[in-house]
Amino acid sequence: MALSSQTTARPPRPTIELEVVRTAWLSPHLVRVTLGGAAFAQFQDRPETDKYVKLKFTASDGLPVTRTYTVRSVDATAATLDIDFVVHGDEGLAGPWAAAAKPGDRISFMGPGGGYAPDATAGRHLFVGDLSAVPAIGAALEALPVDAIGHALLQIDASDAEIVLAAPSGVVITWIVDPAHDTETLANGLRGLDWPGGRVQVFAHGERESMKAIRHVLFDERGLDRGDVSLSGYWARGRTEDRFQAEKREPIGQIL
Repeated sequence: MALSSQTTARPPRPTIELEVVRTAWLSPHLVRVTLGGAAFAQFQDRPETDKYVKLKFTASDGLPVTRTYTVRSVDATAATLDIDFVVHGDEGLAGPWAAAAKPGDRISFMGPGGGYAPDATAGRHLFVGDLSAVPAIGAALEALPVDAIGHALLQIDASDAEIVLAAPSGVVITWIVDPAHDTETLANGLRGLDWPGGRVQVFAHGERESMKAIRHVLFDERGLDRGDVSLSGYWARGRTEDRFQAEKREPIGQIL
């Protein structure tokens, strides 16, 4: 008798509703929202430093939409988690919500998911991104071994966007101020680094076209192994969030 095979569908991630405990402005355009509440017990933490959740919002037309955000840190003892939001005035949904959030406000999300975590066996660590990637990079820097060696290149629009990031003494943090947000800025910064021998692990996330330029440096010029590189676009200049997400299924949205 022939046996039939069936693919087991992955169960949907549970939706968790937490409430705002407090907020703190880290810079003029970056606000940290601390979430907690009784439902925190449902949150299943992950070991990755770039773990993310999909926050649920309602668009102006009344339709539900989701926005993906990094979980900056989790405090199991306090039963809270932190999410950092980039805020540019009234632009978007998540940023304005975070800017106006106050204790007691509630928000639902699904997750977390995740993929990257620093590999302690790598000879050197390299982090590259813009303000949207600072939360994930900050979490990764804190998770590095104390003897880790590496470099973080962070592209920002103005010097007041710099924040304090904890990192091992062997990791250099360079803030590149570029108001024009040129897509070659980070790639050129990579080219200017000293590249010693040995295995390099890379985390590069941020604006899509900037990541494409970085892809060329990492793979074509430096010949890195794809297994050592986490490369992804968080957003695309000139695109709404919904259009950006739709383009992930189109050639223009492909990075790897």
